Amino acid sequence: MQETQTEKKKKKKAEGRFSSELFGWGESLMAVLIFFVVVFTFFVRLIGVDGSSMYPTLEDHSIMLVSNLNYDPARGDIVVLRKEGFYGDQPIVKRIIATGGDTVDIDPASGDVIVNGEVLDEPYIAEKINTLENMGDIAYPQTVPEGCVFVMGDNRNASTDSRWAALGMVDERYILGHVLNVVYPFSEFGSVA
Repeated sequence: MQETQTEKKKKKKAEGRFSSELFGWGESLMAVLIFFVVVFTFFVRLIGVDGSSMYPTLEDHSIMLVSNLNYDPARGDIVVLRKEGFYGDQPIVKRIIATGGDTVDIDPASGDVIVNGEVLDEPYIAEKINTLENMGDIAYPQTVPEGCVFVMGDNRNASTDSRWAALGMVDERYILGHVLNVVYPFSEFGSVA
């Protein structure tokens, strides 16, 4: 049986509608892709945790959403930083304990961290500092220079941080951003404290 002229037109119209819809889906997909590239290039980053220095707040292999947009470092913030010559120039995750002008001390008897004469309330740490092994190799008290921060891991006895001269006081320019949320594992999804 031969197709009639009307049937040919209907078939051609259906093929055109299909390719038009396919093109529309392709445009939408491209727009979404461009949106994500712009957002993850200029506004936020996904960065993974390597190690246990921030346990129990962050676990090894957690993935975090990090932003540096209009960020001003503050005590208690969890930040990602990179210091040339430290940890193979890889990003590390630490908590800001003190900012420029603050004085940091560690009580050698109790392992308490003291900032500006006040013992910090730190419900987020794994355990207090084992003062015999983990006081670091710097002398206390330490005053943080302006434009720098003093950082520590929440897992105080398994963290190389500002207590050690290898990292020391961290220039704020080395901060890549502060942690907004944990995105993986999904059971830990949400903001960090």
